[in-house]
Amino acid sequence: MSAHIETVSGDITKLDVDAIVNAANSSLLGGGGVDGAIHRAAGPELREHCRTLGGCAVGDAKVTPGFRLRARWVVHTVGPVWRGGDHGEPELLASCYRSSLARADEVGAKSIAFPAISTGVYGYPPEAAAEVAVATLRATPTNAEQIVLVAFDDRTLAAYESALGRRR
Repeated sequence: MSAHIETVSGDITKLDVDAIVNAANSSLLGGGGVDGAIHRAAGPELREHCRTLGGCAVGDAKVTPGFRLRARWVVHTVGPVWRGGDHGEPELLASCYRSSLARADEVGAKSIAFPAISTGVYGYPPEAAAEVAVATLRATPTNAEQIVLVAFDDRTLAAYESALGRRR
């Protein structure tokens, strides 16, 4: 059985899910965009815990408690920087989604929310990123029952809906 995939526009830190995915940088110590928002909402305990993890490679994922978030877990993944699409970016982005689902399965998460990984300061075009995200999530076995794709703007929401084959 595959997980139900839905889309929502809004703040990933406020969602009532078992796990949220953080589009992190390789240090895992916080940054801008969704990474900074998650660190602020989770509190200083998240940064302190992340210090013990030794960073994270592009395409990989690590899991921490959610601390002050509604979500019990934070899955930190490091997406690729967009360099035109012919430097392995699609494969690395797909690996982020697969690795994140694997970490969520390890902690027993039945619901997981993803931001648009790599589409902020890393420059991945939202339409291309949404195609990779949806194809990977549909093809990856998981124990999760609910997957939420969280859009931070209308362009990203439209990209998700298009990738899912839905009309807006």
